[in-house]
Amino acid sequence: MRNRIFHPYTPFSAIGQGLLNIVGGEGIYLVDDQGRRYVDIVSSWWACALGHGHPKVVEAIRRQAAELQHSILGSLTHPRALELAGRLADLMPTPDRHVLFASDGCSAVEAALKIAIQYWHNMGRPEKFWLVGMDQGYHGDSLGALGVGFVDGFHKPFGRAVHHPAKLPFPRPSAGDPDGFLPARAIMEQHADKMAAVIVEPLCLGSAGMRMYSAGYLGKLAACCAAHDVLLIVDEVAMGFGRTGRRFAFNHAGIDPDMVVLGKALTAGYMPLSACIVKDPIYGTFCDAPEDHTFYHGNTFAGHPIGCAAALAALDVYEAESTVARSAALAERMRQWMLPIGELGCVRELRFLGMIGVVELKEEARPRMPVLRSVLMQQGYLFRPLGTVVYLMPPLVIGEEELRTAVEVLQRSIETVMGS
Repeated sequence: MRNRIFHPYTPFSAIGQGLLNIVGGEGIYLVDDQGRRYVDIVSSWWACALGHGHPKVVEAIRRQAAELQHSILGSLTHPRALELAGRLADLMPTPDRHVLFASDGCSAVEAALKIAIQYWHNMGRPEKFWLVGMDQGYHGDSLGALGVGFVDGFHKPFGRAVHHPAKLPFPRPSAGDPDGFLPARAIMEQHADKMAAVIVEPLCLGSAGMRMYSAGYLGKLAACCAAHDVLLIVDEVAMGFGRTGRRFAFNHAGIDPDMVVLGKALTAGYMPLSACIVKDPIYGTFCDAPEDHTFYHGNTFAGHPIGCAAALAALDVYEAESTVARSAALAERMRQWMLPIGELGCVRELRFLGMIGVVELKEEARPRMPVLRSVLMQQGYLFRPLGTVVYLMPPLVIGEEELRTAVEVLQRSIETVMGS
């Protein structure tokens, strides 16, 4: 069969070499049409936290599909969306929230950005419309998301189409500024009168190469936003639901964001569904009396009943299987197993955050990265390097021996391809 797919993030050269045809999934494995099994070490774009085919999530999808397949949330509701909105609000530091559903992380980010701008319009302060992100941050590939997150290696062709009124520099700690926050504070103090919101990936910039910063920085950013009447949006699409060793990455900083965006592992990666969780003082300004402040924004599949059912089942599994606590304990073991990789001469740095283990190779390794990926695939591991960065972001249900073996295979492959 001729391949008519316009593959995302895929060079034509890779297509020409032939792509794996994945026909099944089981636990931490994906299975191709030849019956070969591959460890999904990046959780299918960081989404499948419970691996593939978890029976409780699959059964919830089947059950809901037989009951109600789709119903819009415009002027209607349905039981699964009602229940899920309540469950998500209760996971926040305080439950006084409302939840806007969308279909994917980028769509929920778009909603959050527009809510921030309209909130200040509703408040009689339309001059506050700047949306500010962190340099090299990533919040999706729509033009609105590129306005607050722009990864140079991915988005260069669109530079003229988006506007960045200001950006927060990536934190660089120093002796007098241990969290690297002072440059961000200076930008906010200068432009606060025009800023509607700041949006950040909490603690880890994923698509920029798993670049990590401290919880102290995030705490200071939250305090600065509050002091200068700037909303704080935390994009937990990639980091949420146990990936960092806490339920949400922002929990490490002990903060209470104005808006939280969720996706990916929200449904264990089984259905497209996302959410923007909004504090009630913000939500309350969208009333339609005496003036109409209705939020005229939505997605066709927002709050999709089958997606909501999958999310509710996933939340039940996370709780019943103590996924967050288990991942935190396993993360420490992964760190210890990976430390010897840092001794290799071709390695620039190791980085760790919960169940994210990062090996950044030196720049001279770049030409050999496709070979490294191929060698790993031949051994049954689906890695997806970012530049010179190879990372493990496995399903949180991975076993200890399976994870240890993955680390050992990675080390041997780096030694083979790059030289020890």
